[in-house]
Amino acid sequence: MNQPLPTLKVALLGCGVVGTEVARLLTEQADDLALRVGARLELAGIAVRRVGHRRSATIDRSLLTADPHALATRPDVDIVVEVIGGIEPARSLLLAALKGGKPVVTANKALLAENGAEIYGAAREYGADLYYEASVAGAIPLLRPLRESLAGDTVHRVLGIVNGTTNFILDRMDSSGAGFAESLEEAQALGYAEADPTADVEGFDAAAKAAILASLAFHTPVTAADVHREGITEVTATDILSARALGRVVKLLAICERCAGIGPGGVSVRVHPAMIPRSHPLASVSEAYNAVFVEAESAGRLMFYGAGAGGTPTASAVLGDIVAVARNRLAGTRGPDASTYAGLPVMPMGETLTRYHVSLDVDDKPGVLAPVAEAYARHDVSIEAVRQASRGAEAQLIIVTHTARDAALAATVRELEALPVVRAVASVMRVEGEEE
Repeated sequence: MNQPLPTLKVALLGCGVVGTEVARLLTEQADDLALRVGARLELAGIAVRRVGHRRSATIDRSLLTADPHALATRPDVDIVVEVIGGIEPARSLLLAALKGGKPVVTANKALLAENGAEIYGAAREYGADLYYEASVAGAIPLLRPLRESLAGDTVHRVLGIVNGTTNFILDRMDSSGAGFAESLEEAQALGYAEADPTADVEGFDAAAKAAILASLAFHTPVTAADVHREGITEVTATDILSARALGRVVKLLAICERCAGIGPGGVSVRVHPAMIPRSHPLASVSEAYNAVFVEAESAGRLMFYGAGAGGTPTASAVLGDIVAVARNRLAGTRGPDASTYAGLPVMPMGETLTRYHVSLDVDDKPGVLAPVAEAYARHDVSIEAVRQASRGAEAQLIIVTHTARDAALAATVRELEALPVVRAVASVMRVEGEEE
């Protein structure tokens, strides 16, 4: 018990919001971490773009360097932590570290979603750990349960809210009646949205996370390009009110699911706004929180909920991975690889089974419903519910379908747009959750 503990040196690449918190926690919790790991974790250096930039008082400026490659490949470095983000130089730095046999911890969802196969392959080839819990859903322990705890089970579906910015915006639109632009402004003022919110509101961030989740859940390589993506910029206050009238709420969902078919079938991976019942557990996820449902054959339905972003929550996930790879390093072992043995095809969005909520502006006269219903019938789409409201010479017709192929539903909408009785297709949104 009185023997001095060995030291493991950690190279930190990046010192933004997350990197600053990682450095702080490594320093402030050094004694506790040493006892948990069985070795002291010591920062060997912190790579930044501008060494002279003003930083938190918790950062030891003597550790700063503008040469991330030299730091990541230093012979005395035991663990490399990457929180730079983006594709380059992160990709080159991680590959260089892995080729040197150094375990890597990263929070880089964009890199893993685009170049995951290359990064995983390098880790496998050079016998190095690759951990990335912080890349999806911040502090929520989600990836390790998929990769390890459910390794003996068959996951059928992963569905959830994985972007806090869009959830905050949609929550505000629902609770206050505000429009998209006003809610986005509030999110930016509170620091939940970037000055350029494109990655969040257009669904790119959620799509990258969906690719990572699908790859782990279905043992199949999935990239961000495979994910059908729609953002929330077209969601209107009217859509929110329509959902409320149906006892539903609008959320941006990441949906990854196995699809039946010939042989082992395939997988569907998509990100888009959808109406879900207010009774669904995801409906109550408010503000910038994340929540993910995992449905497995033996384990049943599991829900993971918590802070999906922010410096301290994300740093918590990074620290957890650092502890794991440090323990592996001391034991001379590696953590499990991301298995891609299944190699299931990613199904096109048109083959995915879903439901539509369609709002039509139509002439307010007898016989309008007949041609509309015939359009649905021609594409083998069954109607679940119809609601009509008169507005002078015009009426609003809201139709919710039963489950059908997305291609058939989209074709139905195109035919509706051409009908003489339809003045406009006001909105189209998918519906998820149990049919009522």
